[in-house]
Amino acid sequence: MAASGDPAARLRALVEAEARKTGFDAVGVTTPDAVEGSGERLAAFLKLGRHGTMDWMADTAARRASPRALWSQVRSIVMLGMNYGPDEDPLAVLARRDRGAISVYARNRDYHDVVKGRLKQIAGRLAAKGGADVKVFVDTAPVMEKPLAAAAGLGWQGKHTNLVSRPLGSWLFLGAIFTTAALAPDRPERDHCGSCRACLDVCPTDAFPAPYQLDARRCISYLTIEHKGPIPRALRGAIGNRIYGCDDCLAVCPWNKFARRAREARLVARDDLRAPRLVDLLALDDAAFRRLFSASPVKRIGRDRFLRNVLVAAGNSGDASLVAPCRRLAGDASPLVRGAAVWALSRLAAPDALAALAARLRADEPDEQVREEWRHALAEAPAA
Repeated sequence: MAASGDPAARLRALVEAEARKTGFDAVGVTTPDAVEGSGERLAAFLKLGRHGTMDWMADTAARRASPRALWSQVRSIVMLGMNYGPDEDPLAVLARRDRGAISVYARNRDYHDVVKGRLKQIAGRLAAKGGADVKVFVDTAPVMEKPLAAAAGLGWQGKHTNLVSRPLGSWLFLGAIFTTAALAPDRPERDHCGSCRACLDVCPTDAFPAPYQLDARRCISYLTIEHKGPIPRALRGAIGNRIYGCDDCLAVCPWNKFARRAREARLVARDDLRAPRLVDLLALDDAAFRRLFSASPVKRIGRDRFLRNVLVAAGNSGDASLVAPCRRLAGDASPLVRGAAVWALSRLAAPDALAALAARLRADEPDEQVREEWRHALAEAPAA
């Protein structure tokens, strides 16, 4: 243990004090060499194509594999976690089929803005007191946050590949401060998953080929956020009413018995985003979408991709009252929206109404993917 007069120890104490003061719930330190082997696991993931259309993962793989490849001068990495725990069961909305389920992390302000601002405060104090250079990162840069957080003792990567904290459960936003200061590292946290399979078994789309492995191409978070094209037809039914992200594997983790509600007001769910009505969301034009999701992470996927998700949820709702808004969106300017509307109508509309609509819209449809949706819709429709 370093003496209290040791400058490095004082600097470490300063970082911890500033972290608590600025609203972080967990802080730890690791070295840039602590995640050796992560690069090989990433390479295997990419080789199998499990990153889907996230080409940026392959493009930045070399820098992501090693903190020193990102910044050669780094000597220590401070990992911080901010709790965003929900104040209600995040899975309860899944039973309300006329409502949309938005992932807990996206029901208020964009966490990138909240966390990065706090990181800069801590990094500024570290630089001022220690004379060290600093850089801050919040998951938009090629940083292996979860392995680094595990190495810093914040938790361990569970079988769902996300970080799990013994005192805080699954609900943690992560941020990193790279610094040239030499800080004493913490011990890594060991794995406490044991024989539990709750997160693997709950996944609606079977996105986990094996424990500790994820195939993003089947993950609802990937499909509703990162994936830009039509959602694969075979997976649409399993998506249910999840319109932005998915919390299932996080929410069922037994370690959440220790989870707490978020302290940061900007991370507490807005009332209008807890369980928004699908009928209201289907009416959004671009301006209304931007107003509703101003400062929210949902805004970044854009109105068309979001409505694609809402239309899949509408098709899964069994609610015939949604036929009218879906019919209107079958004539939308966006082919992505039109195709999803056709699928929703194939699930909701009466066969004769579907056939009549196809006769009016299909012949003039310029997009081949939408025409393909019509072909499937008519072929799979029950006989009138």
